[in-house]
Amino acid sequence: MVLLSAAAAARAILISLHEVMASRSGPQAKLNQIVEVIGAKLDSEVCSIYLLREGMLELFATRGLNQAAVHVTRLAVGEGLVGTIASNIETLNLAEAAAHPDFAFRPETGEEKFHSFAGVPIVRRERAVGVVAVQHVDPRRYEEVEIEALQTVAMVLSEMIANAELIDAEDALGVSAQQTGPERLKGQPLVKGIAAGLAVYHQPRVTIEQIVAEDTEAERQRVYLAFDRMREQIDRMASQAEFGVGGEHEEVLETYRMFAYDEGWSRRINEAIDSGLTAEAAIERVQQRTRMRMRQIDDPLLADRMHDLEDLSNRLLRIVSGQLGTAASMGLKGDAILIARNLGPAELLEYDRRRLKGVILEEGSLTSHVVIVARAMGIPVIGRVRGLRGCVRDGDQLLVDGDQGVIDVRPLPARTEAFETRFAKNRERQAHYAAMRDVEPVTRDGTRISVMINAGLRDDLPMLGLTGADGIGLFRTEFQFLVSATLPARERQTRLYRDVLDAAGDRPVVFRTVDIGGDKVLPYLRHNGGEAEENPAMGWRALRVALERDGLLKVQARSLLEAAGGRTLNVMFPMVTEPWEFDAAKAVFDGQLAFLKKQKKPLPEAIRFGAMLEVPALAECLDVLAPKISFLSIGTNDLTQFLFAADRAHSKLAERYDWLSPAIMRFLRRVVQSVAPYGIDLTVCGEMGGRRLEALALLGLGITRLSITPAAVGPVKELVRKVNLPDIASAMSGWLDAPPPNLRAALSEWACQRGIECD
Repeated sequence: MVLLSAAAAARAILISLHEVMASRSGPQAKLNQIVEVIGAKLDSEVCSIYLLREGMLELFATRGLNQAAVHVTRLAVGEGLVGTIASNIETLNLAEAAAHPDFAFRPETGEEKFHSFAGVPIVRRERAVGVVAVQHVDPRRYEEVEIEALQTVAMVLSEMIANAELIDAEDALGVSAQQTGPERLKGQPLVKGIAAGLAVYHQPRVTIEQIVAEDTEAERQRVYLAFDRMREQIDRMASQAEFGVGGEHEEVLETYRMFAYDEGWSRRINEAIDSGLTAEAAIERVQQRTRMRMRQIDDPLLADRMHDLEDLSNRLLRIVSGQLGTAASMGLKGDAILIARNLGPAELLEYDRRRLKGVILEEGSLTSHVVIVARAMGIPVIGRVRGLRGCVRDGDQLLVDGDQGVIDVRPLPARTEAFETRFAKNRERQAHYAAMRDVEPVTRDGTRISVMINAGLRDDLPMLGLTGADGIGLFRTEFQFLVSATLPARERQTRLYRDVLDAAGDRPVVFRTVDIGGDKVLPYLRHNGGEAEENPAMGWRALRVALERDGLLKVQARSLLEAAGGRTLNVMFPMVTEPWEFDAAKAVFDGQLAFLKKQKKPLPEAIRFGAMLEVPALAECLDVLAPKISFLSIGTNDLTQFLFAADRAHSKLAERYDWLSPAIMRFLRRVVQSVAPYGIDLTVCGEMGGRRLEALALLGLGITRLSITPAAVGPVKELVRKVNLPDIASAMSGWLDAPPPNLRAALSEWACQRGIECD
């Protein structure tokens, strides 16, 4: 055969298929004609079509194999070459079919004499609903133009078989057997909590209504206009980066720009249009090929680049189809569980918090930006959930258990009832804890414990009044940076800090200066000179960034000083490793204070400076640092990972190291003893202090100030009122001097014997 271009070969087949589809013959007759057309046009001795029916791939039509095998030969998804194509949604092109490890011989087909084999999936709504395959007696790999022609034909077949009802209705809708009955999915717990609601995809699926083009030139113009609009969007994204020159964010944008202006990509889409496809179908056709290539890539860097192209393809498809909105722009109709591959913090904040009950991510990690914000919002999140799109449809009922990392899809009534019972108990417990709002956390021996909240969003401020907390022990100023597309201007920062102080009234607020880098990289901030970091958690982050980028810290210092005019300002520096870093950061504030004095601006009534102890090295220099500070806050999240050399974002290590390990407890006891002579406030900030059993241990170490999530304030207050400090202090001292095999178990038993619930 004289090979034509891929577009010409596909168009030649499509013209013949038009004639077949326009005929009045029935669906089976049309399929019989189609395999003849494809076989003849590709000069292939065998052409077969397998369609998914009742969960099996059934031979529906063939040219070249035994006709008696039609509707008799059936393969499971994943069985044989045909099943492998459907399972992996990939193309196979083999010179010798029998040499492939998944080859399965079916004697009734009479295919033993054929050596070469090529097959492509028939895809509908991102799911294989069939396979079209060709075979030849002589061993040979099919040419690229033949494979591309087959892939184009498969798209047309997808539409035809669905309209002709040749496959089950659920398969035609892209619904698998998994999508009809109850299913249970597992993932990684990212934010704890339970929730129920209907599944809502962040980016609703783009439905391609028409595959075959009526006017090729009109389709080409639609694609040209879509490319122009997409390129304008990418250029606008690049122009919005106000801070920093060069670095990682520019590399990302440059990669996007490279793909957006890539002539090869646009040429492939144009060739697909030349073959007779609409603009949407042409983009989807090229995107399918990209997905197949992504599955074959082992290089993580190259895979990331292919993901960039996938994202741009989705953007282009949405532009050309006019389906641009996310679920947030369309509004949530009721209690919703949001599903996304990944999500940015700004995107999450676009949703109605009254109706958004939970988030499920195909990717995501414990330290991703969206998880940090979701934790502050009190929304349970589960990440690393595989097979979501193949299992969950829009509108499906979901039960989300963020404590265990489990999602029940379309649950049976009994499971729903059990979940609702658990939900009701949680509400009762929350109501009980809410009643603790006006109760002071005083231990049985009369010691007043300070219980404050961690905050970072404007929406967190009402929680001060709702929980009856003593103040804000940690205000994460970086949240404003994380949810912004550009560096927040000084006036905007000042306005936020003033609003926070106004909301707190007489209660103290501790502002932690911006903690970015590492797990919280800003796209508009040059990162580590553009160099990739093998271990970002111990890299260029937090105070290290602020001291190098002193312009960033100067702006924040001036904003905080102006916002606190006439009031007490509490400033805390994150990730101090050595005392000189604290001195350098304080010097920036001193410089801005002197500047404001000259400008005769209102100044804070008092300024209290403190540091976060997250790096173990600082514990060795507390005798040097303590005389200079008013308070010290222990950040248990980072401290734990540094002490154990265990990345808390690593799925295999996240739950391995216990906060109640004697190593952690002994370290904290040493810190308490080291700062005791200096009379400074010592606070534990972080998730550890919000867990009742861990909070009990901290009280036993002599820590009387906790800053925790708002949801934990009530439970911890109740705990405090049941504790006699001398008793728990004596018990902890004994356990740390001679550690038991399991300190957690020993502490839990001690609490239970005294009627203290610590679950």
